[in-house]
Amino acid sequence: MTIMNKKVLPRYERVLLKLSGEILMGNQSFGLSPEMLDFLSAELEETRNLGVEVAIVVGGGNFFRGASENAGHIARATADAMGILATAMNALALHEHFSRKGLSTRVQSAIPIQGIAEPFDRLVAIRHLEKGRIVLFAAGTGHPFFTTDTAASLIALEIGAQVVLKGTRVNGVYDSDPETDPKARKFGTLSFWEVLERRLRFMDATAVSLCMEHKMPIVVFNLKRKGNLRRVVMGESVGTIVEG
Repeated sequence: MTIMNKKVLPRYERVLLKLSGEILMGNQSFGLSPEMLDFLSAELEETRNLGVEVAIVVGGGNFFRGASENAGHIARATADAMGILATAMNALALHEHFSRKGLSTRVQSAIPIQGIAEPFDRLVAIRHLEKGRIVLFAAGTGHPFFTTDTAASLIALEIGAQVVLKGTRVNGVYDSDPETDPKARKFGTLSFWEVLERRLRFMDATAVSLCMEHKMPIVVFNLKRKGNLRRVVMGESVGTIVEG
């Protein structure tokens, strides 16, 4: 008797990946790491080959963060506007690099950047995803005082993603900073209420509350470990899942 191997399908068919600007630095202290862009291209190609639709919200912290000490005495609204422009720089760099690697991509922006990026359009973005294109969302929400984490949660809901993937440089959510505390304890699962009550700051409270209200799960994982993105979309136990 012959037993046919059943193909294992991805757990998620459409995902929203939040990329921080800091991830794009790789081991550098500023800017964009060519090695990291190569790594991300390979990870995304592997994920796309599974048939998973991928949207990306990109931050700008590798160039400028509005809510940081580096902003100095610049008014917060102005500093956030500068950070918004930094996200557009990153989206364009990713678009260029991914395209060179054979990945079909489109850039949409929450603020008008005529001739450089498409304006944000939910239906057009969904159509791009259905055609197998990676959609890069730049400029956050387009407004100051909102982080790109909040933009990721909002856009994930708008495009009908099944999960928000928060790619970081650590293995999940901990009760303290694992990079400075060797006794930090990793959580396998968390509820949204636990995140808010413990004030776990892997995402801002607005982003977490939005996901909680709409029952959108969040997976926090180490994006820099080869194969982790594929493992997450396949439903393997990687990182920390926030839900419920």
